[in-house]
Amino acid sequence: MPTDAGLHEEHDDIVYPSAVPFVLVHLACFGAIWSGVTWQALVLCVTLYWLRIFAIGAGYHRLFSHRAYSTSRAFRFVLAVLAQSTAQKSVLWWAAKHRHHHLHSDTELDVHSPRHTGFLYSHLGWIFSRRHDTFDEAAVADLVRYPELRWLHKYELVPAAVLALLCFLIAGWSGLFVGFFWSTVLVYHGTFCINSLAHVSGRKRYVTGDDSRNNWLLAVFTMGEGWHNNHHAFQSSVRQGFRWWEIDPTFYILKALSWVGVVWDLRMPPKQVVQNEHGLGASVINRAAEQLVAHFNSERIANSIASALQGSELTAFRERLARAHDRTAEVLATMHLPHVPHMPSREELSAKARAMFAKTKSMEEIADRAYEMLLASVGAKLAGTLERRP
Repeated sequence: MPTDAGLHEEHDDIVYPSAVPFVLVHLACFGAIWSGVTWQALVLCVTLYWLRIFAIGAGYHRLFSHRAYSTSRAFRFVLAVLAQSTAQKSVLWWAAKHRHHHLHSDTELDVHSPRHTGFLYSHLGWIFSRRHDTFDEAAVADLVRYPELRWLHKYELVPAAVLALLCFLIAGWSGLFVGFFWSTVLVYHGTFCINSLAHVSGRKRYVTGDDSRNNWLLAVFTMGEGWHNNHHAFQSSVRQGFRWWEIDPTFYILKALSWVGVVWDLRMPPKQVVQNEHGLGASVINRAAEQLVAHFNSERIANSIASALQGSELTAFRERLARAHDRTAEVLATMHLPHVPHMPSREELSAKARAMFAKTKSMEEIADRAYEMLLASVGAKLAGTLERRP
């Protein structure tokens, strides 16, 4: 059986049949040349864009993926239908893939990381890979217990088809091509930009162990979803624009709905998170440390140390490594190393971390963990290097 990491290299260069309907939706937009563009169709296009962008953000993302607030079963179904009218697969599939993304964000196991699979693949290519046709039901066990959501999964294109028919009935062919297809394509790429562009362009206020960024322009076009670094810092917050000036219309609408009892239990980011005074979890510290270590060439450091060791010093060092077995990092940390040009000190790693990352209470913990990782990597490579030397 191939590993998850290995699957990233399997069939990624093939155009799959499932991409054909996606391409046809884009081509259908050119039907407006034949039908003309009426004002009724334009109103439909603009209305459906904002309505469905809200459904994606408030429904697929903040409710179904992160349970950032509570609502009735009826309103949850309405949000699911509106979100599925975008033809972005089912609520169960979407939530399962998104939860997986957060679990492995910007690692080799991430389903759509620009760092590992490139911008275009992270934007839309991953959707059509055959290994993403199915989803892990265990990841959305809280959702699969509802028969109406399972029904929507089974008939995932019904909401989109019904909406397309309504657009045609309301405004004719122009309503279909402009009202439905134009707005659908715009919603596609508005949503997909969060997976791709929001991990490439923007500012990082928080250390999150991944490449998530805040992008104000994306926030405008996605009703607040562009505050992506904020979101990765506290995923279950119903509010993604943490500061007063960070526009987040999705949150404003949900807040208004809470006043009339449609939604409730809105989860807000703790004050410590907003002010960036919170300690980071172990997984985030490890990911940040890995990013820091990646800036140093452990193999070159190991070769420098090996070249500096001579005679009895080399023999003694080999004996210590042999006794240490898999604890070579401890040997390197406790011995007095000769001057090695490429070997950074713990203080140098700390300085590099402060230059790389946003301010965080856990900066020294990141540097400590990175130093451990670097010593372990250098030690392992050094042991192999010395074994090959006479």
